Amino acid sequence: MSSQVRILALALAVAVAGGLTAAAVSQAAEKHPAVLSYTADGKLVAPADYRTWIYLSSGMDMAYIEGPPPAQHTFETVFVDPASYAAFQKTGTWPDKTVMVLEIRKGQTRGSITKAGVFQADRVGIEYHVKDVARFKSGWAFFPASGAALPQDSGCNKCHEEHAAVDTTFVQFYPTLIAKAQEMKTFSAAYLAEEAKAKP
Repeated sequence: MSSQVRILALALAVAVAGGLTAAAVSQAAEKHPAVLSYTADGKLVAPADYRTWIYLSSGMDMAYIEGPPPAQHTFETVFVDPASYAAFQKTGTWPDKTVMVLEIRKGQTRGSITKAGVFQADRVGIEYHVKDVARFKSGWAFFPASGAALPQDSGCNKCHEEHAAVDTTFVQFYPTLIAKAQEMKTFSAAYLAEEAKAKP
């Protein structure tokens, strides 16, 4: 049994003995998600069960600069750990220790009975976006599949800091979260300025 599991089991036993409800225990777990961990040399321990997490959105062939269309279609799908999603639904922003997974899969145009369209096929890449305010100067870091965090001044960090809708994340591309961010007024000033400038 891992130390995290032992701690959670002990906390649950203490909570039950003290008369706390299951809902109260669940709320406490939301504040301290146990999905984020690192190796001794600071690499991210990749979550093996991210496909059971909350699905946020998928994009196909997305690019942030002008250029020719890609030779190969790709889907980019984003998942977030359930506790962080629950927190976002209450606050309109992400709690510390949020883990987001960007899964990249090949888009295939022919297969089985399909005659048109594009569907997801083999996984060709994976990346992680992590909020850990004690560890990273900006509060967030990007991890490629290798597990080592990108520098804080990386292109990924800068792009997200300059253009992301909420807390350096591209909530503008997550349709199920936009309404909550609007309700809680958590859109970044930079994003609102870009949106206003883009309107005719």
